Amino acid sequence: MYAVGLPDLTLLGELSAAVLACGPGAVLSHISAAEVLGIVVGWRPIEVTVPPSRTPKLPGIIVHRRSVPQHERGVCHELPVTSPARTLCDLACELPPAELERVVNEADKLDLIDPEALRSAIEAMRGRPGARALRGLLDRHTFTLTDSELERRFKPIARAAGLPLPETQERVTGFRVDFYWRELGLVVETDGLRYHRTPAQQAAALKRDQAHFRADLTPLRFSHAQIAFEADEVRSALEAAVRRTSADR
Repeated sequence: MYAVGLPDLTLLGELSAAVLACGPGAVLSHISAAEVLGIVVGWRPIEVTVPPSRTPKLPGIIVHRRSVPQHERGVCHELPVTSPARTLCDLACELPPAELERVVNEADKLDLIDPEALRSAIEAMRGRPGARALRGLLDRHTFTLTDSELERRFKPIARAAGLPLPETQERVTGFRVDFYWRELGLVVETDGLRYHRTPAQQAAALKRDQAHFRADLTPLRFSHAQIAFEADEVRSALEAAVRRTSADR
C-alpha cells in the first residue's frame, strides 16, 4: 500500500492501509477495532481478522484467520471493524480482568452497547474464545442476591471484621437500609445492580448516602457481587469503618 502526497499518516491512515493490504473480507479487530471505536487509546500492534481461506503475512500486522459473520461487522470512521460485542469478546482473550472491565465500562459509557445487549450477544457466541471470560465479568456486575441470601453471606463477613450482629431493614434518616449498627452509627447499603445503573438510580443512592452523612452516620455501599466474590475487600472496608467510628465516638 502507498500513501501519495501525504507527509505523515494518521493512525486511521495506518489502519486503513493495513486492512486494505490484507485483502477482501478483512476487518479490523481486537485492539485495532477497539481503538477505532474509541474504547482504548494508544498505539498498539495492528490486528486484522481475515477469512479462514486467506493467509496474508505482513510485517507489523497480527492476522487472525477466523470467520466474521455480517452481523458482527460494522463501519466506523469509514473503516471496516468488528462490532462492539465481537470486539469485546475478542479482547477478552487478550486483556487481564481489570483492563477488560475498563473497556467494557468504556463501551457502555460511549453507548456502543449496554450490558444486557452484550450479554445477549455473548450468549450467541457461546463456545467462542473469550465468550466465557466476558460472560463471567458481566455476571459479576449484574449479580443480584435475594434479601435472605444477602443477609446470609454478609453477616459472617461483618463478624470477621469485628462487628456485632446488625439491625436489618430498619428505617434510618427516612430510608429503609440493609444493615445498621446503631452504637457505631454505621450504615451499610447494597446495590444489586452496580453495573449500568440508570441516572435516577444513581441519584437516589447519592441522596441516601448524603442524608446518612448529614445525620453524622458513616454510610458504606457495596455491590452484591462484592459481597459474593470479594469478601476480603468488604471485610477490610468494614474493619476500617469500625476503627474510624469507634475512635470518633
